[in-house]
Amino acid sequence: MESQELKKELDAALDARRELGPEYESALVDSFVEKVDTQLRRRLAEDRLLAARGGSGRPDPSDGTFGERFGFAIITLVLAIPLSAIGAAQAHLSGLLVTWAGILGVNFIHARKSLGRRGRDPQD
Repeated sequence: MESQELKKELDAALDARRELGPEYESALVDSFVEKVDTQLRRRLAEDRLLAARGGSGRPDPSDGTFGERFGFAIITLVLAIPLSAIGAAQAHLSGLLVTWAGILGVNFIHARKSLGRRGRDPQD
């Protein structure tokens, strides 16, 4: 259900961008990212509450697993839209390639960091 709400919000933001033009793109992206952040925080709070009450069927997102990676991926993809447009507008194909190399690099570093945390011994 949450992903359907996010999809509707993203569709609404994209429609608004088409109607309002690129000068409002930054505000629309900020608004969408804020909604995603709010929803992720709410989900994290719910999961922590369920874990404190005796657990749930979902993994604890505070250990840097699915919830954190999923949220990070969504945010980077949402931010990739205006960054790609800026890179392509300023330096054409080379700007677009540099932008996506940076996006991939950030995601790669985050993934390595997440995997490193999961591989740690809980006794540490």
